[in-house]
Amino acid sequence: MINFERFTLANGLKVLVHEDRNTPMAVVNVIYDVGARDESPEKTGFAHLFEHLMFGGSVNVPVYDEPLQLAGGENNAFTTNDMTNYYCQLPVENIETAFWLESDRMLSLAFGDKSLDVQRKVVCEEFKEHYINKPYGDVSHKLRELAYTTHPYRWMTIGKELKHVEDASLQDVKDFFFKHYTPGNAILVVAGNIDAATVKELAEKWFGPIPGGEKYIRRIPAEPKQTAPRTMEVKANVPLDALYKAWHMSSRLDERYYATELITEILSGGGSSRLFQALVKEKKLFSNIECHHFGSFDEGLLMIEGKLVKGVQMKDAEAAVLEEVNKLTKEGISEKELQKVKNKTESMLAFEDMSLMNRATNIAIYELLGDAELMNQELERYQQVTAAQIQEECGRIFNENNSNTLYYYSNN
Repeated sequence: MINFERFTLANGLKVLVHEDRNTPMAVVNVIYDVGARDESPEKTGFAHLFEHLMFGGSVNVPVYDEPLQLAGGENNAFTTNDMTNYYCQLPVENIETAFWLESDRMLSLAFGDKSLDVQRKVVCEEFKEHYINKPYGDVSHKLRELAYTTHPYRWMTIGKELKHVEDASLQDVKDFFFKHYTPGNAILVVAGNIDAATVKELAEKWFGPIPGGEKYIRRIPAEPKQTAPRTMEVKANVPLDALYKAWHMSSRLDERYYATELITEILSGGGSSRLFQALVKEKKLFSNIECHHFGSFDEGLLMIEGKLVKGVQMKDAEAAVLEEVNKLTKEGISEKELQKVKNKTESMLAFEDMSLMNRATNIAIYELLGDAELMNQELERYQQVTAAQIQEECGRIFNENNSNTLYYYSNN
């Protein structure tokens, strides 16, 4: 059970405090309700660009990292299609340094052509390194474009194309900041050896004076139900042929999400999982294979991907994958196997909660989903999933008309 207290400042900033007296450290986590799904199709990659810009100096602090390091702290950030998260950890006696730094960049960045130019180059290099020049780097781009026709999940967090970030103007960047980086669009989580009264005092002092800004109202077009299978072939200079299959699945807040999560574990959770045992160990069709999903807030994708053993035909590899998912769909799962994956999930949740940083991040994410208390109900929701629900969800997901397949062939 993760305990927390919450309050909201007059400018709309939600603040949650998790007290842990067993550590000399504190975590300050600021999550903004903005991700790649909030971008215009003509200007993608902005949420991720901002993750970099937020370290390029704010209105009163020229360099973010230096004061934090002097206070014994460390920091990082991540962006997804659904959110942007900034976090730092430091000794609790220096926590006010984190409040000062985070509040200053929420107030305003030090917008300038030089900072934009530097971070734009960093992001463009990242795009080239990971998505253009890297073997199989374009897979996620192509799969998203194949699977989504309407929803902004059809582009990746890094952006749809390099040109969008290359052409980003200072005005574009300012507009994006003042639309999304407001107190009313943010959640502040403070965790560690500190009480709620102290956090409230510091939050009022440092974040209270920031203007609330206009509340951003999300209007995202829903993805129409897929009614026919979609396929794409790619030939590239990669070492091995690879198969990628993606199916639409429920949103993060749907009750069915928990059954889907367990399905990915049944199929691909380690060496004793079904796909590994049947297709890597026994039939030796794949050198590696995995099943996962993206945990998307809106309706996401469940994906099976694997590199084929040299000489194996793509049609044989795909038939073997479909045989395994059809087997799970038709025959279901025994209570013993279901309990095994539930036990594994319980261990993973418990291990995750051991870290103060993870607890703070999860409190922020669940509050963004609607209520941080959901975090304390997760285990129970997994435990309640039945074998019948697993089978029913398999039938819903692994429908041929719901499938998107990328055949990735090696030129070698």
